[in-house]
Amino acid sequence: MTRHLNTVYSSRGAKQRYEVWFLRCGLADESGAWWFRYLLMNLGRKGCDDSPSGMPVQVWATWFPRRGKPQTFIQGFPIEALALSAPGRVPFHCYVAENGIEENACWGNLVVEGHSISWTLRYSSDFGFVLSDKGWIGFSRSPHSNASFSGEILLDGLRLTGDPLGFGVQGHNCGYRHRTYWRWMHARFTNAPGQPGILEALVYDMPFGLVFRKAVWWRGGKPTVLRRIRETAIVNHPDQLKWTFLAADSKGFRLEASVQGHAPEIHHVQYTKTDCSSTVRVSNASLACAQVRFGKDGSESLETEVGAVLEMGGA
Repeated sequence: MTRHLNTVYSSRGAKQRYEVWFLRCGLADESGAWWFRYLLMNLGRKGCDDSPSGMPVQVWATWFPRRGKPQTFIQGFPIEALALSAPGRVPFHCYVAENGIEENACWGNLVVEGHSISWTLRYSSDFGFVLSDKGWIGFSRSPHSNASFSGEILLDGLRLTGDPLGFGVQGHNCGYRHRTYWRWMHARFTNAPGQPGILEALVYDMPFGLVFRKAVWWRGGKPTVLRRIRETAIVNHPDQLKWTFLAADSKGFRLEASVQGHAPEIHHVQYTKTDCSSTVRVSNASLACAQVRFGKDGSESLETEVGAVLEMGGA
């Protein structure tokens, strides 16, 4: 059961802490992808400022059109508008104005700079896990790592609907601050018999010069945790993101992965730091291509043209 992976961590009095529920939905027709975020930041001090990205409660919607430039819409709300389940309570909920997220559904209605964006989505999966958990320092969880989405998304005159509408991941992160740097990827490989293959990986800095590294490979209903990761290429450029790495577990299973995104489909955004001092630069390619090789002598391989997301933050 993965229901507890979405439960609220932050109290309404939490200071210098962010908590976010997010989802990446790659459309089934491969025409684009959507990224939605429900963000809580410094609830105890009512955010950082009155800008949309400085408010204590924020709802983000980003549209990644195929071969086009991403568009981001952010609306901020006061803490008084927030209805939040108690920490640890199952099932969880996070509601603000006409927006909300629950265990298997989310919805939203934003009007930002003359644009109207609304969505009503349901999602389900049979695989979820904890990617990283460092207690009060923070965690990265994937309650729905092989999510299938159905419902409707409206952007001005564009209407997207389907069952399924798309595929991707629903995640839940929390921390007292953003890391100095991080690299994260998620890919869904469908050119395989039976269930799709799912790969998710995360690398970030920790105190005292340590580095967290972990990947999870899920195929045929079985997860394989890979903690031995050696990065072989890292490109963080305004026009290109690329990450390649070798990963292995203690039993000898090896995997080689490569994921990359290119302009104009790369989105660049600034995350407000939890101490309100400045921002952190984040680049996201939610229509990335990915390849993975595994098996004896790398004899098996899978790939996806637009079914991956690659995010790089910080330095």
